Amino acid sequence: MAIISILYYRCKCFLTNNYFVSKYKTHVKYANNDTDFWSQFGDQLSAVGCNTDDKRSEVLTQLKTEFDRRNSLDNEIAKRTQFIKTNYTPKHPEIYKLDDKYLQKAFIDLVDRCRRGDTFQEVLPFVQTISLEKRVFKFNIFTEDFCRKFVEEIDNFNDSPMPKTRPNTMNNYGILLNELGFDEHFLTPLREHYLNPMAKVFFPDWLGAGLDTHRAFTIKYSATADAELFTHYDNSEITLNVCLGNVFEGSEVYFGDFRTKPRRDANDLAVAAVEHRPGVGLFHLGQLMHGTLPVTDGERQNLVVWMRSSEIRNQLCPMCDHKPEPIPSVGFGDGFTVQ
Repeated sequence: MAIISILYYRCKCFLTNNYFVSKYKTHVKYANNDTDFWSQFGDQLSAVGCNTDDKRSEVLTQLKTEFDRRNSLDNEIAKRTQFIKTNYTPKHPEIYKLDDKYLQKAFIDLVDRCRRGDTFQEVLPFVQTISLEKRVFKFNIFTEDFCRKFVEEIDNFNDSPMPKTRPNTMNNYGILLNELGFDEHFLTPLREHYLNPMAKVFFPDWLGAGLDTHRAFTIKYSATADAELFTHYDNSEITLNVCLGNVFEGSEVYFGDFRTKPRRDANDLAVAAVEHRPGVGLFHLGQLMHGTLPVTDGERQNLVVWMRSSEIRNQLCPMCDHKPEPIPSVGFGDGFTVQ
């Protein structure tokens, strides 16, 4: 894992907010007080089918498990990361270090234009614009060979007896890439030297002094497991979402309004059902509502990079809409700093 001299923090709301109850497709808050929880969310859950003692007990079990996980997370991250580093044998060790040969030439050319100071209008013809109003862009990024090796590496890790952490309560089959050792020589250089220059052109109002941290993970969709990703927004200022591969049908990505606007269902949200193919990245604001339609056949894996600007998020936590209450964390935490 990368050596980090700056201390980064989480907002205290991480411990209690944004718990996803998958069976009922609902986000709730939970502070380990059952009486308060049912008083606040009982009617909401009952309206979507959680209306028996057994169902309520099932929800509480899920919430208590997640509450315990979050409150012990940093200690567990440190232990897992060290254990994996000591005991896991990578299938493709060469891909843990970023190399230009893994990047498509069109992407390198695009980044070069951003680095040399081309304006947004000058760079725009070199990406596919999904929505100019919502600022959703699509471009080629990784080579076919890299995508194949990356998927093989993730599958190899998933098939191993190594301890694994799922990225969040909405994804059951993803991997946190910092624990696997991708941060220092792959993801940090990708953010600093490629994505940050692009973000300065495409999203200058969301950068502050720059994208100084990230959280990266894989997600996996299949017709028999996590078939879709429900409407949500990311805990990021800017997100890169890259399709890595496998053979699949369906699983289009849809985008809607900024999170502060009233939420609607997927059909109303969609500006377009964006087809996602291997090696192609979607570049968008993290707080744009979005989701993934169901996989109808096969399996798809994606790399998601949430990029954070401490200067932006130190003003307002995007997950609770309050001034962040920082609590210590390991690694990049959720990208908050204390001045």
